[in-house]
This record gives sequence, C-alpha cells and structure tokens, in this order.
Amino acid sequence: MVAASVLLMGLALGSRPSRAHTSPFPATAPQSVFPPSTVSRSVAGTSSASSFHAPFVPQQAFETGEAEPILVTAIPQPIKKAASKQAASANLLWREILTRYTKRNPQGLVCFDYAALRATPKDMQKLSEYLSLMQAMKPSAMSRDEALAYWANLYNALTIDVVTRHYPVKSIREIKFSWFHAGPWRRKFVRVEGRDLSLDDIEKGIMRPQFKTPFIHYMVNCASISCPNLKTTPWHAATLQADLQAAARDYINSPRGVKFENGQLKLSSIYKWYARDFGGQTQVLSHLRRFANADLRSMLDTHPKIDKYVYDWALNTP
Repeated sequence: MVAASVLLMGLALGSRPSRAHTSPFPATAPQSVFPPSTVSRSVAGTSSASSFHAPFVPQQAFETGEAEPILVTAIPQPIKKAASKQAASANLLWREILTRYTKRNPQGLVCFDYAALRATPKDMQKLSEYLSLMQAMKPSAMSRDEALAYWANLYNALTIDVVTRHYPVKSIREIKFSWFHAGPWRRKFVRVEGRDLSLDDIEKGIMRPQFKTPFIHYMVNCASISCPNLKTTPWHAATLQADLQAAARDYINSPRGVKFENGQLKLSSIYKWYARDFGGQTQVLSHLRRFANADLRSMLDTHPKIDKYVYDWALNTP
C-alpha cells in the first residue's frame, strides 16, 4: 500500500503543467495584451538562448578613433524582401502612434502624450499589436541596417508601452520591479527568436556590442527630457544614414546635449556613461565638433575641456 501511494503521488506530481511565461507587469498594473511570439529558439547559429551577446548581426572589429554610424567593414547579408515588407507593414502601426502622440515643444524637445494614449484603448491595442508583430520577426535574417532600425524601433515602442501603462509618473525611474534597481530596464518584457529580453538586453546586450557605433545613443529614447529626441517616425534602413546624422546634429546643437553656462562646458551624461562607445573622452569632443553648428564649434574650439555632466530624468511629457 505504501509503495502504491508513493507511485500515485509521483504520477500526480509529474502531471503538473509547466510554469507559464511570467507576466512582465505586476498584478496591480494594467496588463499588456501583446503575446510572446513562438519563434524558434535557434538564434543566428548559437545554441545558448541565455546569452545576451548572441550574434543577431555580424560581429565587427572596433576601429580606432571615432566610430562611424554604420561601419563599412560590415559582413554583407542578403536582404530578405519578405522580412522588409513585414517590417514596413508593422511600422505603419508605430507611425500612427508616433504621429498622433508626439509634438515638438518651443525648446525643441519632442514630447510624448502618455496620458492621451493611455486614455485611448484603440491605440493602446495598436501599440500592443505592433509589439506582437515585432516579436514574431527574425532580426538575425535582416540586413545590418534593417536589424539596427528594427532594434531601435522595438526599444522605443516598448519604452512607450511600459511608461504609458504605469502613467502617471514623473520619471521612468519611478517604475520599479525591484527594490534594488530604479527604472524598468532589467525586466524581461518581450521574446525575440526564442529569447526573453529586457530593455537593457536590447541596448547593452545586442545593439552596443553587435553594431559598435555611438549613434545608437541617438536612436533609443528613455522617455526623459535629457535623452536625445524620440524620432517622430519609425527608423528605416533606407534612410538610416541620413537620419542618424540628423539625430546627432539635433541633440548636439540643443542645450540638452551640449551647452556653455557661466563659462563652463556642460554635456549630457550620456557622453560620460558611454564615452567608450565614442572612442574615449577626447573622441567625444571630436564627435561634438563634427556635428556642431558654426557658433557651437567655435566655442568648443576655444574651450576644449568638459567641466560638468548633467542629466534631467523628468518625463518627456507635453
């Protein structure tokens, strides 16, 4: 009888269903409706789904000096026309959201109306649908420019989704999923090619190490005043080079990126946090001069010393 009871208990335990995919939002927060995609767990030739450095795009050798927006040493990949059409179709939804809820204020800051989006269930559904479509794509099969645009669009749309679902907040740093970390950046929200990813995984585990260009920091938006502007249209491979140059100029020539105040040169903390991506502090100044307008370049030439770094984490609301 004892043996039979043990056997029956073992069968009962063995028949329990596996744990479902954990929701990225706490029980008290509005739930996202976009489901994880059911793509293959094989990621660009790597068998480890847990590595944050899986080669979604070809690896690059980091060249000396200032990195270019798209390195010419990229290993060519065939452009998948079907994938391009799929991304373009999905981005129509993202374009609708951006067109309806972004507005540039008199100071040049692109603001996002999180309150209005949260109050519009139809558009919240569109954003969820867009995120779902993005998760079903395969960036490892995209060309380099397509993949870079893909990751930037996913990062920005996901940031908008997270902030909107927790609005009202005064800063994205108020959205916490852990006592130990401010902000939502380490929480797994999406699944791409079989891997659960956080915002940090996308930016620091994929975009920075794989693409190796400082222009990434003009692409991703952290929903804060001091961040480079949220692009008001989706990133596209076809116009990527021109758009990256424009984004760099826009930020560097705004006081949020670079300013002289009381005889001091003050830069956005982005140039401190990610100085290595620009080739080091010396190369940061060279980078700034490259995109500065004539007046700013003249001031940079006469004051080649960074005095202070500043950053405003307040939400980029209207």
